[in-house]
Amino acid sequence: MKDSYKNLTFPEVKAKLEEVKKQYFDLRFQLVIGHIDNPLQKRNLRRKIARLNTIVHLHDLQGEANK
Repeated sequence: MKDSYKNLTFPEVKAKLEEVKKQYFDLRFQLVIGHIDNPLQKRNLRRKIARLNTIVHLHDLQGEANK
């Protein structure tokens, strides 16, 4: 099942986004070296980053609508 990020607060989403981006960076580094167990992990991390970016964007839109 997909991770549910919609119930997280904005700071939690930002923190999770930074964590997943770091995981993605580390995975890319491992791919260059050639030590990777699951090659599909790169795709999954990219999709998580996209989901989190979407939620950040929605929070930004809601914040601007409330002003």
